Amino acid sequence: MRPWFTTDRIDRDTYCISEYRHWEETHCYLLSGAERSLLIDTGLGICDIADVVSELTALPVTAVATHIHWDHIGGHKFYPDFYAHAAELPWLQGGFPQTIEEIRGYVTERCDLPEGYDVGQYTFFQGTPTAVLHGGERIELGGRTLEVLHTPGHSPGHICFWEAARGYLFTGDLIYRGTLTAWFPSTDPEAYLRSAEQIAMLPAERILPAHHSLDIRPELVLRVRDQLRRLKKSGSLHHGSGTFDYGDWAIQL
Repeated sequence: MRPWFTTDRIDRDTYCISEYRHWEETHCYLLSGAERSLLIDTGLGICDIADVVSELTALPVTAVATHIHWDHIGGHKFYPDFYAHAAELPWLQGGFPQTIEEIRGYVTERCDLPEGYDVGQYTFFQGTPTAVLHGGERIELGGRTLEVLHTPGHSPGHICFWEAARGYLFTGDLIYRGTLTAWFPSTDPEAYLRSAEQIAMLPAERILPAHHSLDIRPELVLRVRDQLRRLKKSGSLHHGSGTFDYGDWAIQL
């Protein structure tokens, strides 16, 4: 059986750790500087991502989630040093707007679970971050800096990470090739457009998403922005208006 995690090297000190055995194909990113490493998202938590990370860096690791959804914070239990956005702190204290039964259903949906895995033991990570983010912060790793961008829409505290020196834009669930989600009550289609407009102004050379294909050209951000603008102009940028398919991406409102 193929391993749970698949590792791809982005550059000499950046790795993508993926969970291709689940349909969402979640990507986590390990970025190392001279002094410490940052793990952007920690996946579903079905298997121990720390085992993979420890093979890639000996530096101290801080975890940070693009947002507090079950498929992005499952491995936070292995990282007591983690950051989270202020808008989603209640979700880390029992306030997530979905039941654990619903979440366990998402875990098993189109998933090649490890043999003997008991989904009944799956929990939604809870904890207190070592730092609370609001957007605008700079995370220093030692000769390597990332800027925190508050990009709500998919969730109220969603954040992207911009590494200007390399032109890397880590887009989380805001931008990827596939069906973007903006229909849950906790999503905000209007905010989604504003966030797309925000990141579209960046001179990104590489888009690094949280799901599905890693082969993404920066122009996808512009196309998402432009189509969301058209939906707003037509009066369709709101919950319940349906799913709009644009070929290599779609959005469900």
